[in-house]
Order: sequence, then C-alpha cells, then structure tokens
Amino acid sequence: MHINIFNSAKAHIKGGKKFPKINGLVTFKETKHGILITAKINGLPQSNNKCTGRFFGLHIHDGNSCTGNSNDEFANAKSHLSLTDCPHPFHSGDLPPLIENNGHAYMSVLINKFKIKDIIGKVIIIHDSPDDFTTQPSGNSGTKIACGQIK
Repeated sequence: MHINIFNSAKAHIKGGKKFPKINGLVTFKETKHGILITAKINGLPQSNNKCTGRFFGLHIHDGNSCTGNSNDEFANAKSHLSLTDCPHPFHSGDLPPLIENNGHAYMSVLINKFKIKDIIGKVIIIHDSPDDFTTQPSGNSGTKIACGQIK
C-alpha cells in the first residue's frame, strides 16, 4: 500500500513592510483530479474605483524564504516555480489572479500542474498588479507585496 504523506499543505500569508495589513491563508489539498487551491486573504490594498476591485498576481515561487533585501523584501522567493520548463503563463506556479473586494479576496481553483510534494518549502507570493499572462518571464505582475511559505 502506498501512503502519500503530503496530501495537503498550507501557507500563512503576511504582507511586507508597505502592506502590513495583508494576511491570510492559502490551502492546498490533493484530490483525485489535481490540487485544490483555496486562498482567503484580508487587508489587501483597495481600489479607488467604485465599479471594481483590484486584481493581484498570485504565484508559487521557487524560493524557500520570504526574506530579501532593501530593493526587494521578498527577493529570496526567486522566480515562478517551473517544474517543466514551460514559458509563462504555463509555469507550474502560475495561478489565477486574486480579485480584491473591500480589501478581501477569496479564490478556489483546481490545478494539475504539480503535486503537494513539489511545493512543500516553496513560497507563494501576492504581487501588486495582475498577471498579464503574456510578458516573459513573469507576467509583468509588479512588486511582491505579501508572502507565505508552503508547509
């Protein structure tokens, strides 16, 4: 009998110095059809547009630390996770955007681009702009504003 000890994982998201109010949880659950990812995020910067919320890029990165330097406080997150060397937006770590609603976002998606064992120790990043799903190598999604390590 094969027992998979990595059938779920989670990442507690914390905002960086410019966005300390961002916090939340991203969960990863292995299912028969892929990984069910659910993100519940609070404290996102809000849109000034009364008609819509803001969009934020969301990616699993290849690094294993939410640390960095004075230019990029999450520099050690490295680049998007790419287990298959596919170009953007087909990296293993490319995820749908978060849509802000009064500072909150909820997203759930089923992905078959990786297994739980592939992402343990990696980090998930929220970017301050939406991914354009075109620009190489990372979708022009802007500054990293929040991070969490997947455990």
